[in-house]
Amino acid sequence: MVLIAAAVCTKNGKVILSRQFVEMTKARIEGLLAAFPKLMTAGKQHTYVETDSVRYVYQPMEKLYMLLITTKASNILEDLETLRLFSKVIPEYSHSLDEKEIVENAFNLIFAFDEIVALGYRESVNLAQIKTFVEMDSHEEKVYQAVRQTQEREARQKMREKAKELQRQRMEASKRGGPSLGGMGGRSGGFSADSFGSSGVSSSAGSSAAIGITTIDVETKSKAAAKPTSRNALKLGGKSKDVDSFVDQLKSEGEKIANLAPAAPAGSSSAAASASAAAKAAISADIHKESVHLKIEDKLIVRLGRDGGVQQFENSGLLTLRISDDAYGRILLKLSPNHVQGLQLQTHPNVDKELFKSRTTIGLKNLGKPFPLNTDVGVLKWRFVSQDESAIPLTINCWPSDNGEGGCDVNIEYELEAQQLELQDVAIVIPLPMNVQPSVAEYDGTYNYDARKHVLQWHIPIIDAANKSGSMEFSCSASIPGDFFPLQVSFVSKTPYAGVVAQDVVQVDSETAVKYSSESILFVEKYEIV
Repeated sequence: MVLIAAAVCTKNGKVILSRQFVEMTKARIEGLLAAFPKLMTAGKQHTYVETDSVRYVYQPMEKLYMLLITTKASNILEDLETLRLFSKVIPEYSHSLDEKEIVENAFNLIFAFDEIVALGYRESVNLAQIKTFVEMDSHEEKVYQAVRQTQEREARQKMREKAKELQRQRMEASKRGGPSLGGMGGRSGGFSADSFGSSGVSSSAGSSAAIGITTIDVETKSKAAAKPTSRNALKLGGKSKDVDSFVDQLKSEGEKIANLAPAAPAGSSSAAASASAAAKAAISADIHKESVHLKIEDKLIVRLGRDGGVQQFENSGLLTLRISDDAYGRILLKLSPNHVQGLQLQTHPNVDKELFKSRTTIGLKNLGKPFPLNTDVGVLKWRFVSQDESAIPLTINCWPSDNGEGGCDVNIEYELEAQQLELQDVAIVIPLPMNVQPSVAEYDGTYNYDARKHVLQWHIPIIDAANKSGSMEFSCSASIPGDFFPLQVSFVSKTPYAGVVAQDVVQVDSETAVKYSSESILFVEKYEIV
């Protein structure tokens, strides 16, 4: 069965939604769809009609038709079964079977159609699986959100720093006898005897506005401090029009201000995710791509106990193929057989499984057909699960001990176990007690104390066989050993953990070598010590 296209149209022949599954021109598909209503004859009991080149299989749905266009060589029974599945999918995403609802839910319907058919062939899926696949979370979206939140936090921090700098300048100006509010303090002017005597309310309001700018981040430490002593007393933390004018000034200077409201405190996991996302983007940038391009993505989920032992270890990955020149559409991809022992490999349904099992080579079942052009096609995925500590690529040993003074001395060390890997931009995020600044004695790499998130961020640029271990020592007052868990770890690597790498790409007919490019990335979705 080769399915050319799926469409939803009215009984008058107007096309509402159409999805093509094979390469064809716009004029060709428009011609096929326009010919369908002309082929319909009244009183006919069949649900298909044929032309010299294609077969139309359709099913009425109230005022609409669910239409499949297939080749004449396809199996009519399989076509009808596929048509029934398409007809079940539409009510799942469209509350009523009318043109407006179909248009409003067009993208969800297209995504569902893509789960049913790939490269013109029916996938072995049912309705429940299609709903699960369409609703699947997007890892790329999470990475984008993490990067965006980091940029917003940096912009807010820069805004606060500029606000404090402007306030210092005003205070210095007031000491020299100049106007205390500068060019932004309202219309009440400077502090003078007349202003106190005749327009005290105006002066007090202007003062409150000036202090409101610099006290956005001030927390009231007691009710007495926040309680006003009189009608004209200063109000800490109060917002005023001057805050808005200050933000407008920053925007005019080119600063990107997303929101004045303080961000919700992010934990150590968000800090590690942001660092991992930034490093992953840096590795993927500026990669030269040939007409045949391979992309290998390896992902780790690791959960280790603080006293040792593996609670969870999962490695999963995906190999995608992208062809941008139709001259190289019919190719074979030869992979190295030296992958991790125990790795579970699964090929795409349209890939020849016997060819892959016998020769570790990826090719379509029908070698006469090309791979789709200008599309990232997932051809192989894998998964590796283990409870063996030897599978852990990087071990972290965190040892907090009571120092006898109400605090803790903490020793942390790391060691690279998988020495074939080169880990880049390694970040180890250690949670700390609130409002307790650590005293760092010894460390490798660099570190940063984030007082707002209450974490200590330890950064190591690179960990490889030549630099496979390191340590940090610090102490914290008013703490207990449990305060320093869970630790969050993030890193990226250009070497895949599973060992899935390409050896060669050749053409099907001549077995001539084809020039190709490839990129590999290993990244962490979750790596924690609890």
